[in-house]
Amino acid sequence: MDQATEVFQPLQADDPPVVAGYRLAARLGAGGMGRVYLAHTRGGRPVAVKVVRPELADDPDFRRRFGREIKAARRVRGAYTAELIDADADAVPPWLATLYVPGPSLTEAVARRGPLPVTAVLWLMAGVAEALQAIHAEGVVHRDLKPSNVLLAADGPRVIDFGIALAADGTSYTATGGTIGTPSFMAPEQASGGDVTAATDVFALGQTAAFAALGRPLYGEGAALNVLYRIVHSAPDLAALPEPLRPLFARCLAADPAERATPAEIVQWCRQRLGADADAGGGPAVWREITGPEVTVPAPVPDPTPAVPQPLIAYPQPPTVPQGGARRRRALITGAGVAGGALLAVALAWSLMDAGSPAGGKDADRARTSATGPAARSSSSSSPAPAKGSADPAAGRTGDGKAGTSPSPAASPPRPRADVYAPLTVDAQHPLNLDDPDGGAKDGKDAVRFDCREPSCELTSGTASFVQIVGGHGTTLDMCRLMLRSGRYHDWTLASVAAGSEICMKDTKGNVALFVVQTKSTAIADLAFLQGDLTVWRKAA
Repeated sequence: MDQATEVFQPLQADDPPVVAGYRLAARLGAGGMGRVYLAHTRGGRPVAVKVVRPELADDPDFRRRFGREIKAARRVRGAYTAELIDADADAVPPWLATLYVPGPSLTEAVARRGPLPVTAVLWLMAGVAEALQAIHAEGVVHRDLKPSNVLLAADGPRVIDFGIALAADGTSYTATGGTIGTPSFMAPEQASGGDVTAATDVFALGQTAAFAALGRPLYGEGAALNVLYRIVHSAPDLAALPEPLRPLFARCLAADPAERATPAEIVQWCRQRLGADADAGGGPAVWREITGPEVTVPAPVPDPTPAVPQPLIAYPQPPTVPQGGARRRRALITGAGVAGGALLAVALAWSLMDAGSPAGGKDADRARTSATGPAARSSSSSSPAPAKGSADPAAGRTGDGKAGTSPSPAASPPRPRADVYAPLTVDAQHPLNLDDPDGGAKDGKDAVRFDCREPSCELTSGTASFVQIVGGHGTTLDMCRLMLRSGRYHDWTLASVAAGSEICMKDTKGNVALFVVQTKSTAIADLAFLQGDLTVWRKAA
């Protein structure tokens, strides 16, 4: 397996094709916060898009902290940091995008070639310390500096992952008895629940550099509690480290935060040891030796376009329905009533429609509302037939069958009918059939089933297709059509689904549907269910 194959993994069935307008090209990996994907900006620059795990996304406190961290991280600019270029803490689920760094992580580099030479460790420490200077200058503490969060580009290291960094004046984040961070690279005060400061990152830098020099964690491996106990209660064993580096490691790994070196002191110390190489640009040569051959980044994913482009047409609003729980249904139908053509399809590929997500209370009983386009309503049986001799604008002929003198343009094609079912529940005993959602058909190739044999549960079907619109609010029929053209997944894992998630569906009869999740309960497999609002557009594919 070549290096490019190791770095860029193909998208899986439960990976979204688009996140907030960024078309995903490959999967880069996964971490404690979520999955990371390769995408591109409109100008073609590669970016790394991280999508937050649903269990974190469902926590309102996490969203508030995440939003605050994003604002702080936007201010960080440094030669050795990966710049945050876009993010949305209010999306479902939240996400962020940073510039993609073409190079392996320190973890991968050490696994491939073993411990780094002393010169490389000096360059590493100087670069990461300079990155910490830029981060700390904006009042941010990284809190999770470790080898996998240091990427080795051709011109030096890059510190990444500010998604879980906290503003220095913020309250430390603990989630149900846990602390954000990686045990093997925590500082004593972090492991014991004390105050986390810029000095905490310096301790993590010392551990990260020691990993690079030794090829293993300085405090050993094993159960997290055992590692944390050693960090808190024992002094680091520096005997195995290269002798020239021991004085600096001793300063970085001091138990008392006040005694640790500052990032500026680390940069100065390393540059003095590098001597003439520090000013002659010797760093890039070191990194080329460590990182190996340059990896070719996959090209941007092209935008899908409609098979038959059509002009933009604005249709009037459908009839209103009673207030109450139907308010959400009216919002769904109204959002679906916007027609799109070639221009709209291209715009939708980059933006998931800046509309608010459907909201409102739930009906006690399942309700159904139908809406038709203006052309369909004009041809209703209740409409009076044209009198003999009068002009029929739809046909361009007079009532007696003779051609009119001034035929009008052909009538616009009718919009597909939208039927809304809210609330609707899908579980192991109640599959979903788009042709008859109320009927709950258990058989048939188009039946959508709810399967919890896997821990995250999933939707499955013999022929119906699914695509989750990540970051979408108020997804329209045109958007579903667009996404379903490139997505032909018949199994969709619900790991990334949370309240507010939107899933487009299509069956073999041409029905297109949008399922907006209101409640997801998968903790107990035997009682698991998915509840939400379903809009079905008949014969719309």
